[in-house]
Amino acid sequence: MLKKHFWNKQSSKEGVTGYVFMMPTIVVLGIFLVLPILYTIVLAFHKVQLLGEVSYRFNGLKNFVRMGSDERVWIALQNTVEYVAIVVPIQTLLALSLALALNTKIKGKSWFRVAFFLPTVTSSAVLTLIFMWIYNTNGLLNSFLGLFGISAYNWLGDPEVALKGIMIMNIWSTAPLFMVIYLAALQDIPDSLYEAAAIDGASLWEKFWCITLPFLKPVTFFVIVMGIIGTFQLFDQSYIFSGGSGGPNNATLTIVLLIYQYAFKNLDMGYALALTLMLAFVVMSVTLIQRTLFKEESLD
Repeated sequence: MLKKHFWNKQSSKEGVTGYVFMMPTIVVLGIFLVLPILYTIVLAFHKVQLLGEVSYRFNGLKNFVRMGSDERVWIALQNTVEYVAIVVPIQTLLALSLALALNTKIKGKSWFRVAFFLPTVTSSAVLTLIFMWIYNTNGLLNSFLGLFGISAYNWLGDPEVALKGIMIMNIWSTAPLFMVIYLAALQDIPDSLYEAAAIDGASLWEKFWCITLPFLKPVTFFVIVMGIIGTFQLFDQSYIFSGGSGGPNNATLTIVLLIYQYAFKNLDMGYALALTLMLAFVVMSVTLIQRTLFKEESLD
């Protein structure tokens, strides 16, 4: 009994010590993460007046009901969903393909890794400005097409093309990051499995389908989730491309850019925060659906 009492007392002391060491992190997260989230939820149900005398007036679900009749919300949501649906699968497949290529015994693969990874460590704003120059009427793309007698085209001014230009830029700049993640996972797969499969007469495709892909399933789940979260949060490229307007003709308007416009241009903070909660709900719903599809399996 005395030993049990001493053990419980020792465990309690260690627990208190652990919480004391964690306290700075808990305080920082509470102030800068938990409180803003709670404050956002509260203000989403209010009409916030920021000019003149600041006021908060509770208006119930009006901000959320307003979304149904707001045409720009549906345009932004459509653009964002289209962007996610195209960018995430392509960047995932491209990252996996590059990782498989660099995992082979090719010469100079260290240099290839560095070259492929450079776009990821480059500032997003700088990349956007570079691609704007490429897409410009007098830019690199039209100059290249001019060599084949193709007349110059206003890529940035065409609503049918503008968002696709941002997609290409983001696929090119984000796929290398996921390539590194895939490459690390590929190098953790035991070579003995491939050797055993080769003895059994398995082809390269059978090795890939039955060994590589199952082992990469948790990594693929992570890559897709991070890709979806990142693409749903598209803002800076769209803002720079369109000068903050989401043009041409709302073609590059995304949910986050729309939230920015309502919050800091229209000063309609309550409605902007309601849109933020809607975006968070959409992202969490998609993530939960993916978690159901990518059921974790033990690969011991």
